[in-house]
Amino acid sequence: MAAQTRSSLSTLSFKKAAPAALLPGILCLAALLASCAPVGPNFTPPHPPTEKSYTPQKELLTPAQHLSLGRQLKRDWWRLYASEALNSTIEQALKNNYSLAAARQTLAATEESIAVAHGGMLPQVSLNGQIARQKYGVAMFGPSNFKIPPFNAYEAGPSVSWTLDLFGGQRREIERQKALAQYQYYKLDAAYVELTGNVVAEALDIAAAKAEMGTVLKIIGEDKKTLHLVETAYKAGAETKVGVLAAKSQLENNRALLPPLRQRINVAQHALAILAGKPPGGWTPPSFTLQSLMLPQDLPVALPSQMAHDRPDILAAEANLHAASAAVGVATADMYPRITLSATTLQEALVPGQLFNGTANAWNMIGGISAPIFNGGALSAQKRAAADAYNAALAEYRQTVLDAFGQVADALTGLDHDNELVSAQQRAYNTAHAALRLTRKSYQAGETNLLRVQDSERQLAEAELGLIRAQSRRYQDTAKLFVALARAPVTRY
Repeated sequence: MAAQTRSSLSTLSFKKAAPAALLPGILCLAALLASCAPVGPNFTPPHPPTEKSYTPQKELLTPAQHLSLGRQLKRDWWRLYASEALNSTIEQALKNNYSLAAARQTLAATEESIAVAHGGMLPQVSLNGQIARQKYGVAMFGPSNFKIPPFNAYEAGPSVSWTLDLFGGQRREIERQKALAQYQYYKLDAAYVELTGNVVAEALDIAAAKAEMGTVLKIIGEDKKTLHLVETAYKAGAETKVGVLAAKSQLENNRALLPPLRQRINVAQHALAILAGKPPGGWTPPSFTLQSLMLPQDLPVALPSQMAHDRPDILAAEANLHAASAAVGVATADMYPRITLSATTLQEALVPGQLFNGTANAWNMIGGISAPIFNGGALSAQKRAAADAYNAALAEYRQTVLDAFGQVADALTGLDHDNELVSAQQRAYNTAHAALRLTRKSYQAGETNLLRVQDSERQLAEAELGLIRAQSRRYQDTAKLFVALARAPVTRY
């Protein structure tokens, strides 16, 4: 049947009235055939999650921080820390970060692929030219003494070909390319969220390390005073050598806390420089301190169903699922026949000067159909592979949603525990402060020695260090919650 169809369409090309008489009918037939619904599944987005909360516990924090469940987080959430230094650093990172720039260009390249796929839907026109030196053999005309000497042949003219998208394979490919562009769009958004989250995390780490270093230096100062008192007592015979060595050991142990803190600050500063698109040696980030950063008190937390429509990585997984669905349609269309229409008009001559004369006109119109008959099961396997890839993308989407829920749940419970820890460390600090006050009164009354006072001062400094670490952790976990709930900006950046 395919051969008969191809033959009947081919014979039409030799009738002189064919171009004018048949072309409108062929174009109408092509448009009618191309309007058929494409084969393969039509994509339906997965249903949003029905959960109303992220954790089994009631998601409420202490008065220091409270949740506003059902409210969306601002897109520029880092401004809740009320730090101009942080805002300016993020602006530089968004402007200069190379990973973000690479994601932008990847998106641009993917969008061009849509144009490529659209181009395949249209007739393809080309201009051809040929110069040939030719000689016919004796078999051309059978037993005869007639011989044609070698001759030159010249041809020039346009040709048009059009493969009809009868079963929608090309339309499914356009759909797939659009979904892949959406995937890259949301990957760019995810890179934006990751970049801003990393900048905030490094800035908070610098502030926390500086605060810890200040307290450690205070502890070291108390250790030096204690060592001086012990050495004085040792010289007076009121202390042993063991006491002196213990005081020196305590001093050196606390001094050993400083290099890791300095390295932590340096590493965070280097990371900030790289995030801002600068070499570490050529750019110094602003100074960040906990005192210059405000702890966000009102924490907007979107409902799970809303978060599934906001988080870039979930939207990217959904776009990837859409692309996999369209790929099933492409593989299905490959199993159906293809119809191709082509037309060529030529100017043929034996000498260049005779080109473009009326007698040099030549043309043909051809319609061809190609249908797969036997391919060793390759097309069926290709369709099954596309369906398997869709199921894999669906599983990846569901896993992405679960991971997102897990991140929010971890951040919420982390903040609950941070608040408990801050309260406990605050009580420890208050107790140490009260103990120091009583010790100083006892010293003034002559009921204790100065060494006991110095020891109480060191314990207060250690309690202060624990409180700073607990507070710093709450800052960081707040940022983790914001990153887990972050939405990408509406406009491009």
